[in-house]
Amino acid sequence: MKLLKTALLGSAAAAIMASSALAQARVVKYYADFDPAPLAAFEAVIADFEAANPDIDIVLQNFDHEGYKTSIRNFLSADSPDLANWYAGNRMAPFVNAGQFMDISDVWTDNNLGETLASAEGSMTIDGKQWGVPYTYYQWGIYYNKDAYKQAGVEVPTTWAEFIDNCAKFKEAGIDCVTTGTKALWPGAGIFDYMNLRTNGYDFHMELTAGKVAWTDDRVKNTFAEWAKLVEPGYVTANHAAIDWQDAAALLVQGKAANYVMGNFAVAVFKDGGMTNDTLGFMVFPEITPGIPRGEEAPTDTIHIPAGAKNVEDAKKFLAYIATADVQTKLNEALGQLPVNNQSKVGDDPFLQAGFEMLSTADGGIAQFFDRDAPAEMAKIGMEGFQEFMVKPGNVDAILDRLEKARQRIYK
Repeated sequence: MKLLKTALLGSAAAAIMASSALAQARVVKYYADFDPAPLAAFEAVIADFEAANPDIDIVLQNFDHEGYKTSIRNFLSADSPDLANWYAGNRMAPFVNAGQFMDISDVWTDNNLGETLASAEGSMTIDGKQWGVPYTYYQWGIYYNKDAYKQAGVEVPTTWAEFIDNCAKFKEAGIDCVTTGTKALWPGAGIFDYMNLRTNGYDFHMELTAGKVAWTDDRVKNTFAEWAKLVEPGYVTANHAAIDWQDAAALLVQGKAANYVMGNFAVAVFKDGGMTNDTLGFMVFPEITPGIPRGEEAPTDTIHIPAGAKNVEDAKKFLAYIATADVQTKLNEALGQLPVNNQSKVGDDPFLQAGFEMLSTADGGIAQFFDRDAPAEMAKIGMEGFQEFMVKPGNVDAILDRLEKARQRIYK
């Protein structure tokens, strides 16, 4: 009897241990770097997922942005989580190339993500495989003052030639055709990205920012030649190198400038300055080289499964959930950004609607912005060059030579 009781106790203990091990196996460790609003949105989505999957526990550990940049390089090599936040395009390439992100092409295939996340597939693909799931992005493009267009008597252009023709008329009317503030350098990178995307296309742009193309290549020179049509006649705000992007926004608000190449986050600044949906417009950056598939600029936030993940099955289940239309709708309502899933819905904000339509129909690819697509040192040198070109376009050959020397050194 005593032996039987011991055996029963042993069986019970074993069952408890097995149950505990099983419970432990269904934990998904998720490392992220959310600001407060995105964190709250993700916590709500995680709660919904756990309610639908009561046997899975998503344990989220949140880092500050700067700390995360350092931490991810450590934890991918040592104590790996099951999920980790990062970014698309060339920003994820070093981790893919180092074997630290897992190939999740099966998640894409099994959930038809090539259709529903089509616009971002290119930026999630390396060597024909997909390495993460995008859940939000926001568009760049041209924001314009409708009253300035009326004052100059011009229509919204669809081609670069029409845009440049308009610039001459804006100048005659005493209006800057394009405003920007490059004191902090990065706004000029947005202009360069679109000039190159429209002149040479997304694939070439990605090769350039990945260090695979010389900055002295004739195709790069063609980009700057097109850009010179805007810069040399003085169609850009003259003191752009001395002002911040918000100062340039004020010029658009006041009707002293007609167009601004900027991200959608600027809409709040335009409206705080007094613009309304009746006076503020948005357009797709016009075509330069006919026939090139339309690539767009839309920094994209993503989630990946590290190669050292322990609970891959449930991590993939969560990624499939994050990719769904309803979840991306809910997330991006809270974020004030755009869902990547083209079956999602956006609210009645006309700029989000315009961005969603533009990005969902982009057939060329989604660039991530120059300082995400290029390594940090190259991005800084490149953006300094872009600013100098917009001040002194005659220095273009010296600028490109300098960028090429930097490329040869940085991408070794």
